[in-house]
Amino acid sequence: MPPITVAVDANGADLGPSEVAAGAAIAAERGTRVLLFGPAAEIGDVPEGVEVVDAPRSIAKAPDPALAVRGTPDASIVLATKAVAEGRADALVSGGSTGAALAAGLFNIRRARGIYRPALALPMPVPGAPVLLLDVGASVEVRPEHLVQFAFMGAAFAQSVMGVEAPRIGLLSNGEEPGKGTPDVTAAHARLVETGGRINFIGNVEGTQVTEGVADVVVMDGFTGNVTLKLIEGVSSKLMRSIRETAMQTPRGRLGGLLLRKPLKSLRETLDPELAGGAYMLGLRRTGVVAHGRFTRTGFARAIEVAERAVREDVVSRTLTALDAAGALRQAPSSDAPASVQSS
Repeated sequence: MPPITVAVDANGADLGPSEVAAGAAIAAERGTRVLLFGPAAEIGDVPEGVEVVDAPRSIAKAPDPALAVRGTPDASIVLATKAVAEGRADALVSGGSTGAALAAGLFNIRRARGIYRPALALPMPVPGAPVLLLDVGASVEVRPEHLVQFAFMGAAFAQSVMGVEAPRIGLLSNGEEPGKGTPDVTAAHARLVETGGRINFIGNVEGTQVTEGVADVVVMDGFTGNVTLKLIEGVSSKLMRSIRETAMQTPRGRLGGLLLRKPLKSLRETLDPELAGGAYMLGLRRTGVVAHGRFTRTGFARAIEVAERAVREDVVSRTLTALDAAGALRQAPSSDAPASVQSS
């Protein structure tokens, strides 16, 4: 295949556009072409393979992402999504606001036919039991039919991309019993049970089971998913720091720390959120990846790599084909206007 071109929004990242540009440079050295949208004055010189499009305006902190996208046509995320929509780039990577990326994606790349709402899907690098979480921030409020389609989207993604033959699908709730949860969750549970084996639905899963390998895919609304994701990241980060601090308190502990340095380093790398590269925006017509704003250049390079791989593996088409085969696509035409989105 010819080189893949990834449009990258350099605005909105915690460490600034220059750190995103450094990640783009790493990706370019590996053979990916990058269209980098951001303030040229802050980005500086870039290597061959990276083309900078001067776009200093950012809407990453806009309180109403949809309104900001409509009213700021020269914003970096808007220009980046237009590049993907027009075919000048094959995929999108954003390290800014989730809400702005989703709103710009819906207006320009647009929602795929038959999709109720896009979902952010993140493969969590849990040691020994990787799990796909969705939605982790695209749609704050959802209806039962949205959760049902998220389940099918997650199953299709896990099967076609993660290589899980018959992915086990769990619905996040506050109890395993079918009647537990909000009215929308209990209604979605009932509908998933009625799918007649078209999906390997194992029922409700509780928060303590998310990282225990009970399910390959865990489905939830975007508000719950975003809180769940950040809680898992926070706890794992705090745990690793606490282990190190405890080991350094005594001579015996320091000796033990030296003996465990290599395996602990491996564990830390496995748990590192930058390893995943970001969340896939499932449900759009082209590939989109939302990286975490806290990422370093390593994480942004990984996000670009993930987006490139998704294009090469035709993730969008394969996911939609699987949804169609399962009868999980919406039949009636729908509006492409953005649904409720959040800035995270």
